[in-house]
Amino acid sequence: MNSTLLITVLITAITLVMAAYVIAKLIGPRSYNKVKGEPYECGIPTHGSSWLPMSIGFYLFAILFLMFDIETVFLYPWAVVVGEFGPMALVTIGFFLLVLVFGLAYAWRKGALEWK
Repeated sequence: MNSTLLITVLITAITLVMAAYVIAKLIGPRSYNKVKGEPYECGIPTHGSSWLPMSIGFYLFAILFLMFDIETVFLYPWAVVVGEFGPMALVTIGFFLLVLVFGLAYAWRKGALEWK
């Protein structure tokens, strides 16, 4: 990539970001009041601390969901090009799915999928 193209892209990106910011400031609504400064805009004043202890189960369940969800997204590109690679593609995706199954079995055995 030559340097003039890089400079042009950077200048264009900076200009577009600045233009979007200026336009948002010019046409955006301006309503400032005390309630907008509250942590939650539900109309009910908060009592006590907004920080509540959360069960680790929520985080573990979310991480497991993301892990398996993102890994299964990788199956789509593989399915698109599987015809070009032949039997080797089946071996590699078989290994990939085996790792997924082992990960699921490990999480299941550790009790990560049980809601307590």
